[in-house]
Amino acid sequence: MNPETAQELLNVLKTVFGFQAFRPNQESIIRSILNKQDVFAVMPTGGGKSLCYQLPAKMMQGTAVVISPLISLMKDQVDAARATGISAAFMNSSLGPQEASDVYRSLKDNSLSLLYIAPERFAMPHFLEVLKTVPISLFAIDEAHCISEWGHDFRPDYLSLSAIAALFPDVPVAAFTATATQRVQEDIIRRIGLRRPHIVRASFNRPNLFYQVRKKSKAESQIMEFLEGHPGEPGIIYRATRDAVMETTAFLVSKGIKALPYHAGLTPGERNNNQEAFNRDEVTVIVATIAFGMGIDKSNVRFVLHADLPRNIESYYQETGRAGRDGEPAHCLLLFSRGDIPKIRYFIDRVSDEGDRSIAVGKLNQTVGFASHNVCRRRQLLGFFDEEYPSGNCGACDICTGTVEKIDITIDAQILMSAMSRTQQRFGAGHIIDIITGADTKRIRTLRHDTIKTYGAGRHKDKKYWRFLVDELIAQDIIREDGDRYPVLKLTQKGSSILFGGGKDIVTALKREEPEDKRRPAKDGGFEPYDETLFELLRAVRKRLAGEQRVPPYIVFSDKTLHEMCRHYPSTSAAMRGISGVGEAKLERYGKDFIDKISRYLDENPDISIPARKKAE
Repeated sequence: MNPETAQELLNVLKTVFGFQAFRPNQESIIRSILNKQDVFAVMPTGGGKSLCYQLPAKMMQGTAVVISPLISLMKDQVDAARATGISAAFMNSSLGPQEASDVYRSLKDNSLSLLYIAPERFAMPHFLEVLKTVPISLFAIDEAHCISEWGHDFRPDYLSLSAIAALFPDVPVAAFTATATQRVQEDIIRRIGLRRPHIVRASFNRPNLFYQVRKKSKAESQIMEFLEGHPGEPGIIYRATRDAVMETTAFLVSKGIKALPYHAGLTPGERNNNQEAFNRDEVTVIVATIAFGMGIDKSNVRFVLHADLPRNIESYYQETGRAGRDGEPAHCLLLFSRGDIPKIRYFIDRVSDEGDRSIAVGKLNQTVGFASHNVCRRRQLLGFFDEEYPSGNCGACDICTGTVEKIDITIDAQILMSAMSRTQQRFGAGHIIDIITGADTKRIRTLRHDTIKTYGAGRHKDKKYWRFLVDELIAQDIIREDGDRYPVLKLTQKGSSILFGGGKDIVTALKREEPEDKRRPAKDGGFEPYDETLFELLRAVRKRLAGEQRVPPYIVFSDKTLHEMCRHYPSTSAAMRGISGVGEAKLERYGKDFIDKISRYLDENPDISIPARKKAE
């Protein structure tokens, strides 16, 4: 790339999008597209992938065609692009005949930089014929994992995209996804037919997210306690069933929380209206099943709360990834109860294919391990995507920020393993725990397990402790669960050494206390404080302007941009240009309202000290 193009790249980044520098990986992806090279990029939610095709679309001749399954998002994506000064449109089934005709006219007139379509549209012969007659700058395939049968959301309509390379041999293709294992990555590249693509595997780490797991006892009370620590903040609460969604929503409304439900049992109109109310900050909480989320681009979600156990780690990562897309601190809480496991197993056991059933059980076990093991949550999540977390302490999960005490559990471990051994390692965790706590059950009496030496040897502690111990020994590879539908506990080689080795080995565990201030632990991880009083005033300005423009508030400015305003108090156009996310189009459209509000606030608070901007900014 010549120096003139490189300089133009930085100028567009600053004047159109309002950013002073690229995020990791963005520049290399954009340069590859501008050089007409195919791209495959795995970038986590909130990693800035939309800039990777919007910026080239602004610089290149012709129309960039963005293919996405998220029809409910397209209008917001187009509104966001237009707000930055990019000519954009979408084409999907929600348009009337006249609206569709207008988009076709703009496409044929070469007046569109961006066109969003669904994969079904690309498969239509008439639409393809139109595309062949107009200059196309690039194809961007969003949610590219949908083309892989190994991905978590395979969609047959995506298979038609394999024709792009043959039909448009001179047009670069960029495929993006937020989640893909190496196997899925290879499958996507093969199916789309990417030609020697520039491959980017960004880190899956989301440093602004705080991960926490709590034992679920009284879910509604725990939800309410959590919300009291996040007053007025927008967030998502996931429940496993439609009934649970409706019950939780009714409970929150009765407590004065602005909440709405979202699940597949509602009419399309109800779902759309509820999502729009959430996007526009008219309600603070959406209570949803997993039906909600693929169609959300709201950047200022400050928390995601799972009140039931997710079925697999990939879904959990996707769902928590809807928090903090603006890069600001967000909280992810999972309420974990072993009582959720049989509910999920009920559906898994109904899967007819033995291989698929076994895979589902394995994924469920991974999720249970994530929730129950006293190991850094971030390390576990990244490990699922074959990424090793480089630090011993992430500083942004309940394990790493809690008070930890190392305790000796050798004797208790031997009691549990002895009960396993004396029953020939043929029973599951529940029955072994019944034996060592001295439970008087019919099964124990029938099997005469009340006569073995370890019967009742652990009655000095409750069943919750012994369940913790089972999880801890599994995490340390001392015992393992064997079997699909009805797993039994088995000793590993390490466990046999501890049980029969004559007392040479010591087993320890981490006894953990959660941090007292759980509300924003991520702030300690380098997130600067801001003027919260001014932030509420600017939020009101943003909401008013968004209402006038009929767009969600985050399209006007993200929380991250408002936070920066609340640190540096820009009261002139020149100062506002230095705020991240304020490009020329947004400055012209919205700048005066925010500058006026900040100026009045400074007049009313003359003691405020305005920090000097760093030279790099």
